[in-house]
Amino acid sequence: MGKLTRARLVLAIISTSLEEVAIYVIWRWLLPEFGVELPFQVLIGVMVAWVAFGAWLFIFTTRTLRRQVPVGLPSMVGTKGRIASRLSPEGMVRIKGELWGATSAEGDIDTGEDVVVVSEDGLKLSVRRVSDSRTKR
Repeated sequence: MGKLTRARLVLAIISTSLEEVAIYVIWRWLLPEFGVELPFQVLIGVMVAWVAFGAWLFIFTTRTLRRQVPVGLPSMVGTKGRIASRLSPEGMVRIKGELWGATSAEGDIDTGEDVVVVSEDGLKLSVRRVSDSRTKR
């Protein structure tokens, strides 16, 4: 276990303990002030559910923080997008909501056509039309 994970675990235990104390205080003193009487079993059930939620949240965030997200242009090869400005042979393509400079690998491509990234050269992508299997028989 890394130092950051251990530190997050200690913080999670401390914060969950404080939250459990707050739940008890609310059950013991605040609810009776409003005439609400809950059985002891309800208190235990709420506390167990809160600890289970805290454990799930810690595990989920630890897995999420450990996940390595591929970044950069090499991860763009094979990604599909749509032409934002006509490629003749250079223009712009929209991929995953971002605009990229692109060069057509197969002549002019009109705005709105679907393309796939075939390679990259620096910050410029090389794209070709997405082949439609319905037109090939």
